[in-house]
Amino acid sequence: MCNSKSLIVFLIWLLACHPFYSQSPLEEGGWRQLFNGKNLEGWKQLNGEADYKVVNGEIVGTSKLNTPNSFLCTKENYSDFILEFEVIVDPIVNSGVQFRSNSFEDYNNGRVHGYQFELDPSERAFSGGIYDEARRGWLYPLSINEKGRKAFKNGIWNICRIEAIGNSLKTWVNGVQCANLVDAMTGSGFIALQVHNINSKDKEGKQIRWRNIRIKTSNLEESKWEGDPDVKEMSFLINGLTDNEKRNGWRLLWDGKTNNGWRGAKLDQFPKSGWEIKDGVLSVLETDGGESTGPGDIITADVFSNFELELEFKITEGANSGIKYFVDPNLNKGSGSAIGCEFQILDDKRHPDASMGVNGNRTLGSLYDLIAAEGLSTLGRGKQFKGIDSWNKARIIVRDGHVEHWLNNEKVVEYNRFSQMFRALVAYSKYKDWENFGQWPAGHILLQDHGNTVHFRSIKIREFN
Repeated sequence: MCNSKSLIVFLIWLLACHPFYSQSPLEEGGWRQLFNGKNLEGWKQLNGEADYKVVNGEIVGTSKLNTPNSFLCTKENYSDFILEFEVIVDPIVNSGVQFRSNSFEDYNNGRVHGYQFELDPSERAFSGGIYDEARRGWLYPLSINEKGRKAFKNGIWNICRIEAIGNSLKTWVNGVQCANLVDAMTGSGFIALQVHNINSKDKEGKQIRWRNIRIKTSNLEESKWEGDPDVKEMSFLINGLTDNEKRNGWRLLWDGKTNNGWRGAKLDQFPKSGWEIKDGVLSVLETDGGESTGPGDIITADVFSNFELELEFKITEGANSGIKYFVDPNLNKGSGSAIGCEFQILDDKRHPDASMGVNGNRTLGSLYDLIAAEGLSTLGRGKQFKGIDSWNKARIIVRDGHVEHWLNNEKVVEYNRFSQMFRALVAYSKYKDWENFGQWPAGHILLQDHGNTVHFRSIKIREFN
């Protein structure tokens, strides 16, 4: 474990000033150069036709119109490693460095896909975030790491680092940790330098330059950098918890196999049909599209007050559902869903509910019938939905009166449930007849049956004092 990131960053800079050393094939400590500083031996180009050349000991990629994303890929695959490189990106284009990536004939005609270390010189400033190229999209956007967004600098060489060890994927830019991702989808693949496709003449001929690209594949523990405790770990383990999550009080709210801990909202037991548990997925099955007219909602056995809830959901075309919290199942014994605050789950493009309510307050991610979801994490960035039949991540955070909804790691709703504004919104909503709606001290978590097939998994929670 290295105790001085600043020393290592300085040494990397020192190597940049001594090309006779940086171009040696094997360095002290088990590091190996991936680029010999002279030619593209050991690399091959896939997909697009952007130009890659070696100029003054640098790999220079140049953007080109009318060609898809281009990738200069290592011929060798790597599993566990630490990768370091320096890069300058023209500020009007976007780029990235692929790792544990692959190209298979039977996957999208050989499209390069896999983890990408984002290089983003725009005002969005997501450099060092982790994007899943041609697959799941953003896994670790820097909307959850404001300090990391300030690390990349335009117009100078940026020193970048990737640690891919087991399921742990961590990144740094100029010594600042940017991403802390846990994901088990892909364990091995090539490294690739991306020149992104462009769609306008003013972006043609712009350059991305890389140098001092080196990798270490053995004795990695001795070279790992200490993580920044303020950089949130984001896990995509399916129905599992990381050691860090366990230490921080997380527990699975659904075990991935049984209905333990759940019951029907209007039943003493779990519904006998209509909810399916299969292959680690909890699904409510299609009936008539009505609100709780099929098997009915399900709720947790426990009640919660201050908590952080996270789960993944996947909707089918035209589907409607929801995640409710502060649910009191005794309030509505008649038809319809149990009463509580709702994180709306909806196909906004196809379900009519999206155009009902007020100003979009019944769309995906919204506090149903009260507050419309919108992009709150990054200026000018709308809410992020990965589409139907794709897994999306929902998160609900409640600390006393403060409540947040997050969709795919981007904040979309924020409110105080004890505020005058919240009470005013309730007074003009469908919940106006329920006294102190949303202000109860505790309640159940609910997954809604709204007559459409919707899937859930990786349901976990931690409670705050």
